[in-house]
Amino acid sequence: MDVTDKIIKAREMEEFDYENRTVLLRLDINCPIDPITRRIANEYRLDMSVPTISYLLEQGAKLAIIAHQGDTLDYHNLIPMKEHAEKLSQKLSREIKYIDDVAGIAAQNAIRKLKPGEAVLLGNLRYLTEEVSTFENVVKLKPKEMLDTYLVRNLSPLVDYYVNDAFSAAHRNAPSMVAFQELKPSAIGFLFAKEMKALTRIVKSSEKPNIFVLGGLKISDAFGMIKEVLEKNIADKILTCGVVGNIMLMAKGFDLGEKNYNFIKGRSLDKYIEVAREHIQRYPDRVICPEDLAYELNGQRKEILVEELPYDALFMDIGSKTIKIYSEEIKKAKTIFVNGPAGAYERELMSLGTKNIWEAIVDSEGYSAVGGGDTVASAQSFVDMSKIDYVSTAGGALIRFLSGVKLPLIEAMERAYERELQHKNL
Repeated sequence: MDVTDKIIKAREMEEFDYENRTVLLRLDINCPIDPITRRIANEYRLDMSVPTISYLLEQGAKLAIIAHQGDTLDYHNLIPMKEHAEKLSQKLSREIKYIDDVAGIAAQNAIRKLKPGEAVLLGNLRYLTEEVSTFENVVKLKPKEMLDTYLVRNLSPLVDYYVNDAFSAAHRNAPSMVAFQELKPSAIGFLFAKEMKALTRIVKSSEKPNIFVLGGLKISDAFGMIKEVLEKNIADKILTCGVVGNIMLMAKGFDLGEKNYNFIKGRSLDKYIEVAREHIQRYPDRVICPEDLAYELNGQRKEILVEELPYDALFMDIGSKTIKIYSEEIKKAKTIFVNGPAGAYERELMSLGTKNIWEAIVDSEGYSAVGGGDTVASAQSFVDMSKIDYVSTAGGALIRFLSGVKLPLIEAMERAYERELQHKNL
């Protein structure tokens, strides 16, 4: 394939011959875990990994799979991955073995014993200090400095190829993500390629008007991309809702009352008010704010126009007037990107905004793309997901990509590609 046809400068999976070769496959099958049963609560990432695994096994690869579950930041989800292997075995109708060892003697022996068409899922990568976010943030190793890490030192001599299908972890500068490319012929998996094509479409070749719907509680994601997508005219308009919308209203000078202010200040989100004010002043016709808000009073849903503020209630949804305005904008859009629900949709009284926005999106004729765990979960609650054109497995990586940040994984894959080209030209 000519480099001009590629989304990124990287080898695609079909370009290698895997017959009787050992392949190290890095997946992101980090799943939501039910806090009571401690079992997998959502299998979407597992489902999306199946095509790549299936292809490699059908090509006669001896497949060693590495993946993570949980982290220091969400320790409650850091559990063994035996159930992941069981679920994959069911989905593939073939056994995916499991060994609760990441890169030790047991894991190495399991890899050596693989036969063509067999696969083993190794233990949770986050059992290794060098793979947790705290280590990454403090130590800050470069890929070449990772070659002597426990994981790379122990596994690289056993494998012929490295395939990465973990775009949703592309923002992680960890050995499992960026170091093996320094040593082994490397390729991107089917999901990686699919994610890149969909997101590149939003950034570079989306039809206009392109509408971004930004909501939810994790507003660092929204504010991480607003400046970039407005400056580069990726988004024609941004419809704000959820806590993002509330912050925007506060930036415009509306008094949302003590309860909302304490909620925002208590989570250290008040620092975004000044940032929001700058966006509104610079793009007054492109940053769209709610015109009414919803709150709960005596077990009933109530709504208030923003002109009637202040009112001391916790505003947890957009109101009916805003729903109508946003739905009309979505109806006219040719491209729609969504990150974050419109309100506290888990509460029945506060689900109206989220429900109606999703219904407007699936009814729209525009190309729709969504990303982020809470975003996907909210969509699944109200609409048929098959009616959304693209559902990304990524959260943090997606936000950084749309924000114009060069992702460590993409840099690593491109370095491997350039190195191979140079070797061929010698």
